[in-house]
Amino acid sequence: MANHIFVLVAVMLMAGVFGGLVNYYMQSQYDPDTTSLPRSLVVGIGASFLVPVILALVNSDLITESSQDSTRFLIFTGFCLIAAIASRFLVTSVSDRILSEARRAREQSDRVMHELYLVQSELRPLIETETEEDLKIEPEPLTPEEEPDVTTANVLKTLGNGRYIFRSLGGLCKEVDVDEPTMVKTLEIMVARNLAGRITGKQGVRWHLTDGGRRLLARMS
Repeated sequence: MANHIFVLVAVMLMAGVFGGLVNYYMQSQYDPDTTSLPRSLVVGIGASFLVPVILALVNSDLITESSQDSTRFLIFTGFCLIAAIASRFLVTSVSDRILSEARRAREQSDRVMHELYLVQSELRPLIETETEEDLKIEPEPLTPEEEPDVTTANVLKTLGNGRYIFRSLGGLCKEVDVDEPTMVKTLEIMVARNLAGRITGKQGVRWHLTDGGRRLLARMS
């Protein structure tokens, strides 16, 4: 790919020089006093190097295709030569088109920003009206009836702060350090109090914390 780019640069350079010479001799026939060879060469080379920009503007794949097809490479060379010969017109035309595209893009950007500002101005009162304020409410202390026993408290913390959302019976027993019958009894009580939930999937029964369990856990902390 790098070698192909070097070849393209060499072709654009030579086509620019040759096209500049052709342009110089063509112009000198009509106005020899104002025609300058260095200026023609510089403008020709510049116009030749504008060919990739023109191809990009028209979404052409000629440069990519020229690396695999010699005929496409010759067509690219011809474009560079034509651009160099018609350099005065080409440089002006491409510059005007680029400036026009930039001006159009800026106008569209300004219009979109103005529309966004109008939408934001219209929605701001609605957002402020419909947004609930963050009220700081102190958690109520637990009553003696709500105070969980040690095992239940440990299971709540394990379900709420563990790595997994859905826990197995064996994993809970190991982490809380209680035997299986005690864990089963504790979980059944928690399900009855809506502190924990139970689901059955492909891997068997799994236990999880409910909203009631999260609220109780928050009041315990």
